[in-house]
Amino acid sequence: QVQVVESGGGLVQAGGSLRLSCVVSGSIVSINVMEWYRQTPGNQRELVARITSGNRTNYADSVKGRFTISRDNAKNTGYLQMNTLKSDDTAVYYCNANVRIDRFDYSYWGQGTQVTVSS
Repeated sequence: QVQVVESGGGLVQAGGSLRLSCVVSGSIVSINVMEWYRQTPGNQRELVARITSGNRTNYADSVKGRFTISRDNAKNTGYLQMNTLKSDDTAVYYCNANVRIDRFDYSYWGQGTQVTVSS
C-alpha cells in the first residue's frame, strides 16, 4: 500500500519561510511526478508547483520566484521551499505523487498540511 505524508506546515508571519516535505512510502518502482497543490475553503484545489522525474519544474504564477520545488529520489521525498510568504498563501497544502507500480502508473494524495500566514 502506498502512503503519501506531508509535513512542515504551520503558522508563520508574512515574509517568513516554511519548508514542506512529502514522503512516499510503499512498494513502488519509482516516482514519476510530484506536485504540490493548495486549497482554501470554498475553492478548488490549485496546482502550486510540479517536478518531473527529470527535475523539470513548473510553478503557478503566484508563487514564481518565491517557492522552490525539489525532490530526493533516494529518499522518495519531495520538498516545497516557500519564501517571502504572504497572507494569500494561507491554505491546506497537498502533495500528489504519480508513481510507477509494476508496469502501471497511479496517483496518490497526502492528507494535507495547513499553512497559515499572519499579516
